[in-house]
Amino acid sequence: MRGVTEAEAQIRTEDAEWVSTDAAPEAPPAATTPAVDSALPEPLPEDRYLNRELSWLDFNSRVLALAADPSLPLLERAKFLAIFASNLDEFYMVRVAGLKRRDEMGLSVRSADGLSPREQLRRISERTQQIANRHAHVFLDSVRPALADEGIVIVAWSDLDDAERDQLSMYFHEQVFPVLTPLAVDPAHPFPFVSGLSLNLAITVKQPENGGQHFARIKVPDNVDRFVQLPNREGDSVVRFLPMEELIAAFLPVLFPGMEIVEHHAFRITRNADMEVEEDRDEDLLQALERELAKRRFGSPVRLEVADDMTENMLELLLRELDVHPGDVIQVPGFLDLSSLWDIYGVDRPDLKDPPFVPATHPAFGERETPKSIFATLRDGDVLVHHPYDSFSTSVQRFIEQAAADPNVLAIKQTLYRTSGDSPIANALIDAAQAGKQVVALVEIKARFDEQANIKWARALEDAGVHVVYGLIGLKTHCKTALVVRREGSAIRRYCHIGTGNYNPKTARLYEDVGLLTAAPDIGADLTDLFNSLTGYSRKDSYRNLLVAPHGVRKGIIERIDREIAAAHSGAETGIRLKANALVDEQVIDALYRASQAGVPIEVVVRGICALRPGVAGYSENIAVRSILGRFLEHSRIIHFRAIDEFWIGSADMMHRNLDRRVEVMAQVKDPRLTAQLNDVFESALDPATRCWELGSDGHWTASPQEGATVRDHQVSLMERHRHP
Repeated sequence: MRGVTEAEAQIRTEDAEWVSTDAAPEAPPAATTPAVDSALPEPLPEDRYLNRELSWLDFNSRVLALAADPSLPLLERAKFLAIFASNLDEFYMVRVAGLKRRDEMGLSVRSADGLSPREQLRRISERTQQIANRHAHVFLDSVRPALADEGIVIVAWSDLDDAERDQLSMYFHEQVFPVLTPLAVDPAHPFPFVSGLSLNLAITVKQPENGGQHFARIKVPDNVDRFVQLPNREGDSVVRFLPMEELIAAFLPVLFPGMEIVEHHAFRITRNADMEVEEDRDEDLLQALERELAKRRFGSPVRLEVADDMTENMLELLLRELDVHPGDVIQVPGFLDLSSLWDIYGVDRPDLKDPPFVPATHPAFGERETPKSIFATLRDGDVLVHHPYDSFSTSVQRFIEQAAADPNVLAIKQTLYRTSGDSPIANALIDAAQAGKQVVALVEIKARFDEQANIKWARALEDAGVHVVYGLIGLKTHCKTALVVRREGSAIRRYCHIGTGNYNPKTARLYEDVGLLTAAPDIGADLTDLFNSLTGYSRKDSYRNLLVAPHGVRKGIIERIDREIAAAHSGAETGIRLKANALVDEQVIDALYRASQAGVPIEVVVRGICALRPGVAGYSENIAVRSILGRFLEHSRIIHFRAIDEFWIGSADMMHRNLDRRVEVMAQVKDPRLTAQLNDVFESALDPATRCWELGSDGHWTASPQEGATVRDHQVSLMERHRHP
């Protein structure tokens, strides 16, 4: 992830998390009669689901649409090009890798829409080639020329004068040449291992004496900048960059002295990163995971990206030596690996970026400089925080830091799914343990692509005396919960946080999430029971005010959907509003179809994958689906059931892996002050004038509102609301 900050990389890994490796189960039979009514609904058709893989590619196409939008600041468009590229990398590393494994094993498990793994792979390959071409041309034909017009120029070696070439020659020989390793391929030199996501040059050299030609490979080093910034020309403020592969190509004669350079082309391979950790009760999970991490870099190839000017002979050689199927080749016009555009985004041009946004301290917690006691605040009532609009550092982070420093706090228990390199939350837990408090941290070391960071923190926490738990065998612990136990006089009071986002202060500035801070005794009792299940042998599966997966979330949601159906049959005003990252689970989707058949209006705001097919007469004509993408990554999960007047927030998306193979928590928000805040989020997101994409019954997404209509930006509106409450 060359040139990517930790917070920026987190955007990518979070998106990869909802690309599950698991095969979708067989589509369930047509919906049966809901228990709440004796009237049979119309049978549900077999083609009622959209394909999740193609839906994901549609999501990434919406990211690309942001890069193509000339109304956005120019460097933000370059950022979306980088995010698109990173998203696609991880989709191939995980989801496509899983499909290929099932196809190679001859497994006949079909997707919910009836496609075999092989047919899905074929459609993915076709669609990826289309959007990869579009991605390249948005950069080549739109963003790159616009950057040049603004004085940010990506140059070629032929654009440089002699003095600049001399300067770069010195840089190359001092900084680059020592770390390059030209690798020949001949009977004495087998084809070299090519690491996943590395950028490489495939080179053909010729011996002048006999004309014999040989293949060689050079890896573009990932510990130097992909785009080399040139010194400004005298009297010129233009910022210029030379791609590293062009610099290396210019000095190929130095790397192969005495040989003639016949051709050189860029290529890049993506490998299977879909690990399977065998969770043996008798083996240390940490050691098992570290063993699998060591294997990840040697995964089988799942995609080969090549420059579109690569010769047929060169491509055939790569396919043969890398053991890549021709259907897994993506030809890319221009530069490979545009995730490196983060280097360009780093240029100090605030006029070409979104205006700075500083999150506000929630009014309940005082001013940024004069904080209130969070414990005193929560004794007065619950608080709902909405990140990044409400500051994470002066709310959730401060909650844990105050608990660590408070002599009356006896214990802190917390789940950690994704940490940051410099984690103030983890540091506060260390401080608390060193101060003699009982501290429990459940660190999910199986969080994909964050395994190494979480292992590091787990060991640091253990060294400080924190009781570290690695999760439950067979399950990932994905819930976002914290429990603080405090002595107050002769009583013990419990303070809680339940959220939709990770305890990561860096991504909290980029991700949209909500969290409930409360001292409600019943929620405190529920979290106590939950942590006892996570750390001990308790197998509690029912709670007072929480829905907990893998036993309770799907069941609880479907029960509430059925209550809305019953209310519709009795003539009451009904409605379901759901906001999530993904909607894939067939049982939940079928329950929503039944509700639609009963006349319940359903509005869905989904950021990524949606397998539900809306707007079809007979079973989904009362369902509307929209997607909002923008400056912040829409990440919160919120559900509102109108007839029964319940709002729920939590960590779970409507996906098989969340509902069946993870510990997830959803909590009901009851305080009318807080439910009014959640209602405002829905009202803004669902406003007809809000810029979004709408999903049609044919599975296609359409930008909305149409050109010429009044348009508002959901996230800008929320920023303004928090600036001027």
